[in-house]
Amino acid sequence: MAIKFQYNKTSLGELGKQLKMRQKALPTIKSKESALRTEVKRAKDSAAKYRRQLDSLIAEYDYMMALWGEFDCTLLGVKDVELHSQKIAGVRIPLLDHVVFNEKPFDLFSSPAWYGDGVELLKRIATLGIEFEIYNRQTELLDYARRKTTQKVNLYEKVQIPGYEDAIRKIKRFMEDEENLSKSAQKIVKTRQQAAAKEGGER
Repeated sequence: MAIKFQYNKTSLGELGKQLKMRQKALPTIKSKESALRTEVKRAKDSAAKYRRQLDSLIAEYDYMMALWGEFDCTLLGVKDVELHSQKIAGVRIPLLDHVVFNEKPFDLFSSPAWYGDGVELLKRIATLGIEFEIYNRQTELLDYARRKTTQKVNLYEKVQIPGYEDAIRKIKRFMEDEENLSKSAQKIVKTRQQAAAKEGGER
């Protein structure tokens, strides 16, 4: 990124302000990046935990697979998923409050004996599946924010701060050279004036 500047004190002051602002902000951004990295790992681990629990629960009831064919699928549905949000490292993420199920009553005498257990099992599977999806979404949101923050850290650290420092160096060098040239020119003028005055005095 080419930093635009002019070789004068105003530009030097403006660049100095921009540099200080970035140098001051960098530790905060780095700290946010580190916090986001930790939160991404936590969300990924939680998603993996729910996935394992879900797989384990499904495997545990695999023996009932033949029975599910006779299960009345209209008995249970997900009516609503109640969420709230929380800010973590500046990112708003969803958290599950609870799952609201739509349950139809069934006749305990005419229905198969395992229906009650089947309904409870489906509730647990649905809740675990929803938890898994929510942690997946958290991971996506946090990881996106982490990537953006890492880009900003890199932009400040590798591009803008060195760019401003280089521009400030160039302006200072230019101003020093200009001052030295001015002093040299003044010396030459003074020497000539003295030489001219000496010649005039000799006549």
